[in-house]
Amino acid sequence: MSQEQTLHLAQEFLGRLGSDAEPTEIAKLFSENLEWKIAGDTGVLPWIGQKSGRAAIIDFVNDSRAMIERISFEVQEILAGENRAVILGSLSSKLKPTGNIVNTDFAIVLTVANGEIVRLQMLEDSFAVSQAARG
Repeated sequence: MSQEQTLHLAQEFLGRLGSDAEPTEIAKLFSENLEWKIAGDTGVLPWIGQKSGRAAIIDFVNDSRAMIERISFEVQEILAGENRAVILGSLSSKLKPTGNIVNTDFAIVLTVANGEIVRLQMLEDSFAVSQAARG
């Protein structure tokens, strides 16, 4: 893919994620063999850990909409190459089960091939996320 196509795919992902798009519509951007990785305390939130397949993104969208109230989600920059985009930003979310707020910077690394996202890795302050989720 070209750098422009990779950038467009990252922007499309963010646009759909920030909208009321159906989880299955968001998942269409991803490979059926998606590799999903968000490091952290796997016992706290269902999307933390390693998962695979489009079900990972569908579950993430459903679970996060049910469990998180978005306060802010700001993208500062998207760096794109031919097969990878890195989304840099910060977010603030209220975890509905505990009422706690988590503030963290993040990097979302998207690896792309054949017009699809084949790998998603999110880097964030996993300690702060765990603390907020545990109450």
